[in-house]
Amino acid sequence: MNVVLFYGGKSGEHEISLISCAAVAKEISSEHKVSLISVSKSGKWYLEEDSVLEDLRSGKTSALEVHEKEENAVSVFPGNGKDKSLFAKGAFIPCDAAFPVMHGTFSEDGTIQGLFEMCGIPFVGSGVLASAVSMDKETAKILCSAAGIPVVPYVCLRRGVVNDSRAFDKAIEEAIQKLGLPIFVKPCAAGSSDGASLAQNDRELFAAIGEAFSWDNKILLEKAINAREVECSVTGNSVTEDYLVSETLLKAYGPGEIVPRHEFYDYDAKYTDPNGADLKIPALLPEEKLCEIRTLAKKAYAALNESGLSRVDFFIDKENGSLYLNEVNTLPGFTGISMFPKMCASEGLDFTNLIDLLLKEAVTEFAQKNVLRTSR
Repeated sequence: MNVVLFYGGKSGEHEISLISCAAVAKEISSEHKVSLISVSKSGKWYLEEDSVLEDLRSGKTSALEVHEKEENAVSVFPGNGKDKSLFAKGAFIPCDAAFPVMHGTFSEDGTIQGLFEMCGIPFVGSGVLASAVSMDKETAKILCSAAGIPVVPYVCLRRGVVNDSRAFDKAIEEAIQKLGLPIFVKPCAAGSSDGASLAQNDRELFAAIGEAFSWDNKILLEKAINAREVECSVTGNSVTEDYLVSETLLKAYGPGEIVPRHEFYDYDAKYTDPNGADLKIPALLPEEKLCEIRTLAKKAYAALNESGLSRVDFFIDKENGSLYLNEVNTLPGFTGISMFPKMCASEGLDFTNLIDLLLKEAVTEFAQKNVLRTSR
């Protein structure tokens, strides 16, 4: 199969993508012909030289980077199909499946997925709708709550409220009354804890709100729960699941538990501090609780119309044992310490076979969509 791996991106998670894609490039089966397309922080696409992949696989280099060579810039031709949509260095790049190993804005928010669909390229992961609503944490909470899934109590603030001082003061007062202090503040559509902080008092709350609004025009104020953090990997297609087509079947792996050594599971704990958290797979919970989490993970996945893969994150209140959905990540990390591949591996699905499963599901979903009518 001709596979194109995309990495980088115009996102606060750009650097994480470089690490994730390096891991995927090393572990993908040698049966596939792999091309690398890097995306700069400004959003430009470049076809990487074959030597980049060769050096990575041989161990000569251990990480990826974006080489912004204009002669390698990629042009995109929507509607040309999988083998004639991506063009660079005087030739089209054949693509049986694209794998956007990217995170955050312009990556897992439905934008690049829409471009792939316009081109007619099969791709790993959820489609436009599922990606967009999962990325927007308020929308995801609304949909999951409507499906009967408990979510962390929250208040959503929009940029327009900040522009009206009276409305803003009233909104903050009501949020504190509803949620109490401390309050967890984060952008609605950012990942890897970008722009997220824990506010212990009014002064910290105003600073946290300012930081979150620097990342997004909508932010969430959430009740700060003294909680255990558990995560569950899910694969399959929640819309076209077919028991005769194994790659479409919904399966939950794990769950695993994260025990952060920081104040909360922030960016440093996730990616830069090797001792930032302890990972326990499976989570140290009774079997009945593990089953409940797996069931809820698949229910959230289906409520958001997801396909391919997702990591579904939960909180368990340490005081009363209540279970809450935290968020759903449609393109989770694939680094060496990432929970998604680790949970899959814990149940016998190693990294290489996981990639093959995702590619197979991508091609199957494309074929299922391709037979649908688009005109009279």
